[in-house]
Amino acid sequence: MQNAHISALQSKHADLDARISQENLRPHPDDVTLSRLKKEKLRVKEAIIGIA
Repeated sequence: MQNAHISALQSKHADLDARISQENLRPHPDDVTLSRLKKEKLRVKEAIIGIA
């Protein structure tokens, strides 16, 4: 059960990383969107560390 939760969090973390990369590739990245995505990615990372 716990492994499935960690896997889901890792998948979400990878998805957020991809979305951040896509936003950075835009000619004029949206700073608010980048900030929100980075904060969410950090929360997911902290959740993974807290479980492991």
